[in-house]
Amino acid sequence: MNKINQLFAEQRQTGRKLLSLYFCAGCPTLEGTAEVIKTLERRGIDMIEVGIPFSDPLADGPVIQSAGTVALKNGMTLTKLFDQLKSIREEVSIPLVMMGYLNVIMHYGIERFCQSCVECGASGMIIPDLPFADYLSEVKPIADKYDLRVIMMITPETSEERIRFIDEHTDGFIYMVSSASITGAQSNFDDAKQAYFRHINGMNLRNPRMIGFGISNKQTLESARSNAAGAIIGSKFVTLLNEADGNAEQAMDRLYAALEA
Repeated sequence: MNKINQLFAEQRQTGRKLLSLYFCAGCPTLEGTAEVIKTLERRGIDMIEVGIPFSDPLADGPVIQSAGTVALKNGMTLTKLFDQLKSIREEVSIPLVMMGYLNVIMHYGIERFCQSCVECGASGMIIPDLPFADYLSEVKPIADKYDLRVIMMITPETSEERIRFIDEHTDGFIYMVSSASITGAQSNFDDAKQAYFRHINGMNLRNPRMIGFGISNKQTLESARSNAAGAIIGSKFVTLLNEADGNAEQAMDRLYAALEA
């Protein structure tokens, strides 16, 4: 079974809420990717989104944009990233999800990308700027061939009709973006976001959901966990990892402290 499906099957049985982290490969150091991943698994993270740096990340806020710039300056490429992931394939058991923009993946080659994901142990991908029609016609058939999950995002602006269409034609989980804006930490989720969470819950979708964008403290974490299978943290962890000069143990200590405050 695909590791993503296995994780959520176990989550449904136990009811335990999940925590997924995003970080940008190659930032703050070129060679730190493998150690960050191993540390996050050891510290109890359930799933990791491995960011592929790109020069024009439209959906990302300043923290992740900056991380991508640093990674590219450090010399990170998709080929180097896959090589780093292959080196720890036998040491990592949690799902790895490759997150990157379509331009980079198309340049690498979609089928080659899927082959490399399998070779390095990745279980799926998130491509924020992938049009759904292109997903259905071009990407899904190849991803299915390699038993990879293509995770789609929904926002408060996504129509109910489109959400149900996404739910019908995807597998793994749905990435539920907390707001229609770019990534970045928030201190709380207002009434409008809470209403959005409740509305999606009421749709009784087939796929589990993970809530991301803006989660940085106890209030936002608990809100996400009470309205979905779990939470995804990106900008907050990227900031802490940078402040710790790439020391993932220190970054995790500070993250867990922030999530309890």
